[in-house]
Amino acid sequence: MAARRGNKTSMKNMERELLCPVCQEMYKQPLVLPCAHNVCQACAREVLGQQGYGTHTGDPSSEPTSPASTPSTRSPRLGRRTLPKADRLDRLLKSERVVERYRQSVSVGGAILCQLCKPPPLEATKGCTECRATFCNECFKLYHPWGTQKAQHEPTLPTLTFRPKGLMCPDHKEEVSHYCKTCQRLVCQLCRVRRTHSGHKITPVLSAYQALKEKLTKSLTYILGNQDTVQTQICELEETVRHTEVSGQQAKEEVAQLVRGLGAVLEEKRATLLQAIDECQQERLARLGAQLQEHRSLLDGSGLVGYAQEVLKETDQPCFVQAAKQLHHRIARATEALQNFRPATSSSFRHCQLDVGREMKLLTELSFLRVPEAPVIDTQRTFAYDQIFLCWRLPPHSPPAWHYTVEFRRTDVPNPSGPTRWQRREEVRGTSALLENPDPGSVYVLRVRGCNKAGYGEYSEDVHLHTPPAPVLHFFLDGRWGSSRERLAISKDQRAVRSIPGVPLLLAAERLLTGCHLSVDIVLGDVAVTQGRSYWACAVDPASYLVKVGVGLESKLQENFQGAPDVVSPRYDPDSGHDSGAEDATVEASPPFAFLTIGMGKILLGAGGSGGAGLTGRDGPGAGCTVPLPPRLGICLDYERGRVSFLDAVSFRGLLECPLDCSGPVCPAFCFIGGGAVQLQEPVGIKPERKVTIGGFSKLD
Repeated sequence: MAARRGNKTSMKNMERELLCPVCQEMYKQPLVLPCAHNVCQACAREVLGQQGYGTHTGDPSSEPTSPASTPSTRSPRLGRRTLPKADRLDRLLKSERVVERYRQSVSVGGAILCQLCKPPPLEATKGCTECRATFCNECFKLYHPWGTQKAQHEPTLPTLTFRPKGLMCPDHKEEVSHYCKTCQRLVCQLCRVRRTHSGHKITPVLSAYQALKEKLTKSLTYILGNQDTVQTQICELEETVRHTEVSGQQAKEEVAQLVRGLGAVLEEKRATLLQAIDECQQERLARLGAQLQEHRSLLDGSGLVGYAQEVLKETDQPCFVQAAKQLHHRIARATEALQNFRPATSSSFRHCQLDVGREMKLLTELSFLRVPEAPVIDTQRTFAYDQIFLCWRLPPHSPPAWHYTVEFRRTDVPNPSGPTRWQRREEVRGTSALLENPDPGSVYVLRVRGCNKAGYGEYSEDVHLHTPPAPVLHFFLDGRWGSSRERLAISKDQRAVRSIPGVPLLLAAERLLTGCHLSVDIVLGDVAVTQGRSYWACAVDPASYLVKVGVGLESKLQENFQGAPDVVSPRYDPDSGHDSGAEDATVEASPPFAFLTIGMGKILLGAGGSGGAGLTGRDGPGAGCTVPLPPRLGICLDYERGRVSFLDAVSFRGLLECPLDCSGPVCPAFCFIGGGAVQLQEPVGIKPERKVTIGGFSKLD
């Protein structure tokens, strides 16, 4: 019984798959549309008619032969569409036989009777497609005698509906033998050689059958092998349905409560405003009532007038004076009020009018809260130095964000299992974040998304940042020594220096014409490097006359620059880093200085350069050329290797690489000839933005 109930349930489930979506009945002459949906042939005709296909005849050859060119995708300039004929429908649609097998399995009465027996007919045991009839054993033998053409008919299972043995081509009435992958339709041998399928991918039906059967088998095997997963997902979907119902009801109650709250506020405000009007009205009525009473007292024989008339009748002079003294003032005021009559207050309540245009507009626009739009990364303020500073903003008219989620990952780490996962920092307040402790010489990709009560918005566009090639060296400028300290102005924070030539430079320039020479002003960093790799960056004023940025041995810098060396002397070249008069044994030694020369917004890569190529391959040693000055210059010192690299601090593109004698402490150095200015790049860590420590995350995608 349990097995029978299981079979019934299975058959019912299968029956749901065999219902036409148009008529909601079991398929009659089922057809497969190019979109892979199934419908009855009659329903297909009805739907095509509802879509506006006319009945006028047209050139059949003008009909599209590819399923992609269905009637619904033709140009509207073709005018009224034509209802495809039966052969055209067969061309567009493909038949199937699943319904027939199902009908056989659930046929009413449980048995198919022989159509050739005399009454009462016996149960059919065979069917014949060519004869399109069902037979019992005896009738099949009788109607298929030996030695005749009918004897060649192959018996099939009995059925109530017969179809041709093979699918026929609607164009050539031949059995289909190939499958056109381009048109996604079955074709016969004649279709294959026609120009219509020229250049199309055509394969034998057997190959298409095997390929599709293999794919279907694999898919079905996968589904059958993951029944537990299917059941788990069904439970998850059912739970999601329950949560959806509960969440929807909660959302309704919340909206209703908020609207009721608005109504309560409006009702409270209404009561307050009406009370204010009542109080104003009562105050005005009181004033008008007093004025009205005063005027009524002026009538003959009543009130004040009557009292005055009685006083006038008094003949005792002292008594009259005593009574008339106060009465006269009252009569005078009444007379003045009568002559200058005006109501004590206005009857208008225009000052109590409400302007609810803004509120009505807000109520009309009252809608569900939207999530924030994708933030926009501020590329002008976002950069990487000792740390990474990320800054963003919301687009105009974007819903507000309560907080943000910052995500980042390294893109230059080889990972055979896939890209590095995003690391996430949630509930970041404000519109900036500080990412601490990035790995040197790495590329980070960062993105941001906002969140409010409605949920999370879209991510911003990814921004890629290169971190410096080595740990950043923090130092200040030290101008306590040197021969020309009066010409150097160092800022209070000791991170900027400006050369002020003034009159001494003019006098020196005049002496140049008579053979005198111009000295070099120098300022050093207050930190010396004795090991490892270090990096720092600075910005040079493009209007500087001549500035040299680099490094050198602390002892050699003091020795050479304390005595005001001669910049035009053949014995001094700060770019070459050695004395041209030194003994031959020291020619191969690394120079004690390495400088990059900048002047008037250009970088000079000249013959005096201390080795290394320029920006292009042809700018080798000895080649004189200039390149534009980038916004910031980077200097990378490798103490162990004795090498100094000069970089574009924005793109980290190499400018020049030089050898350096690192036999002692090495200091950053800045030389000035004429006017100029240098600004050290400030560490990111001094900014008061929210800090995000890299490496301390537990939430991953």
